[in-house]
Amino acid sequence: MTSRRPHALLFDLDDTLWPIGPVIAAAEVSWHAWLAERAPKVTGKYTIAELRAMRMALLERRPELVTDLYQLRRQALLDVFAETGEDAVHVEGAMRHFAECRNAVTPFADVVPALAELQRMLRLGVITNGNADLEVIGLHHHFEYTLASARFGRAKPDPGIFLAACEAMGVAPREAVYVGDDLRLDVQGAQGAGLRAVWMNRGGGSAHLEAGIAPDAICASFDELLAWVREQMRH
Repeated sequence: MTSRRPHALLFDLDDTLWPIGPVIAAAEVSWHAWLAERAPKVTGKYTIAELRAMRMALLERRPELVTDLYQLRRQALLDVFAETGEDAVHVEGAMRHFAECRNAVTPFADVVPALAELQRMLRLGVITNGNADLEVIGLHHHFEYTLASARFGRAKPDPGIFLAACEAMGVAPREAVYVGDDLRLDVQGAQGAGLRAVWMNRGGGSAHLEAGIAPDAICASFDELLAWVREQMRH
């Protein structure tokens, strides 16, 4: 593919700007403890793992909920409250508590300095299947536009969400680059919509070869991403 100067750089969030696994694990523990105080019939019957399995079973029955994982969690909790006879008045409080814990992320050390540099070079945006609140996290000022699957109604790798973000930012897909850690959702999804895609591969490895996916660039850090973008801006 011919190199060309990008006009916009769009990002995935979870596991691209910050590690999410430990955050979700801690949030689940805190959430279960919160429920134990207010809805003991729920936690007395279901462990964290069992509640997770119930959400996955609900997702199989209602695959449209993949676009909004908060709504999936909320609906599964409503079902469990009804089943156990707990007062559903606590459901919204439980969701607020989980959201607070879920947003307690710590960006990778190289992210914030690189974002400040990148913001001086080109326009930045976000396309996410998650529910992170950039304002709460304190990174919203780096991005001029954010599109979440919960608002759009379709999730990555659907090309529509990439095209909608490009349209909202007033850039052609071929003028945009998407950066993400997931080969299928981020790299293949973005390329399928006509964007270039950078695979943020902090762990190393060659999973892209086994998957048969060819990212336009592979970066192990935001420092490498910054260097790659600077090279592209020379065209």
